[in-house]
Amino acid sequence: MGGWAIAVHGGAGVDPNLPRERQEEAKKLLTRCVQIGISALRSNLPSIDVVELVVRELETDPLFNSGRGSALTENGTVEMEASIMDGPKRRCGAVSGLTTVKNPVSLARLVMEKSPHSYLAFSGAEEFARQQGVELVDNDYFITEENVGMLKLAKEANSILFDYRIPAAGLESCSAGAAANSPLVMNGLPISVYAPETVGCVAVDSGGRCAAATSTGGLMNKKTGRIGDSPLIGSGTYAGDLCGISCTGEGEAIIRGTLARDVAAVMEYKGLGLQEAVDFVVKERLDEGRAGLIAVSRDGEVACGFNTNGMFRGFATEDGFMEVGIWE
Repeated sequence: MGGWAIAVHGGAGVDPNLPRERQEEAKKLLTRCVQIGISALRSNLPSIDVVELVVRELETDPLFNSGRGSALTENGTVEMEASIMDGPKRRCGAVSGLTTVKNPVSLARLVMEKSPHSYLAFSGAEEFARQQGVELVDNDYFITEENVGMLKLAKEANSILFDYRIPAAGLESCSAGAAANSPLVMNGLPISVYAPETVGCVAVDSGGRCAAATSTGGLMNKKTGRIGDSPLIGSGTYAGDLCGISCTGEGEAIIRGTLARDVAAVMEYKGLGLQEAVDFVVKERLDEGRAGLIAVSRDGEVACGFNTNGMFRGFATEDGFMEVGIWE
């Protein structure tokens, strides 16, 4: 075994004109989350505990698109989703359509451990949350003034906005440029700006056990009831004997490519190393989609890959390596 390792992400697809202050805020949060993971792994917490702990921290901070600070639906509400997976026995839990659960990733874990199912959604997931006694809050808790403004812009543009953190002036110029030049599409439909900020964490503990967790509020101005890749095991999240993976980006493309599982599959069936597998999947399985992912191996390696302008990410390994970055 190569020791413990952890990787964290705050989304792939970053506006190149993102203000320096926002970049520094993101790096500070990522650094804090990596340090939380390091402390937990040094204390011999199992990897499944570590990924839940770190993602809860990301859900609580409104900077990224999960928990408090989640993107708003077309109706101005929040519908969150999350998943978690424990590599040794490939146990998993997932939830969608949450409107009152403060930490969706923890409810996903309860689905894994306290129910006979792998996936609960909408009213059924909310009822299960009440039965389990998890912390519930009003939907207003998740809504920020910034997101209300971004939803207004999205409705005015009649578009789904991926990067709802771009200041209004930058958003308008980016939207105009995208429309005039080469607009991105999702399932054949044009969208304005690309930069989702889903969060995720993958870890391997000193026993070589991998785990992964992903959480998101989805897309700004999305249709109510839309489910992305984040709660889908094998697409947005996967962990097995060899590795753990969390994805972020264009959900529909990640779903089509079963991106997370494919990293593990090419390691298992083609014998590729972790970074080789990540590079192969990002290059060969996204078609025209835009996404990124983080990964750890049971040997204590970390890796990432993305075909976007950037990806908010942080890494640490037992041998002392630590890195937090946004760009290539």
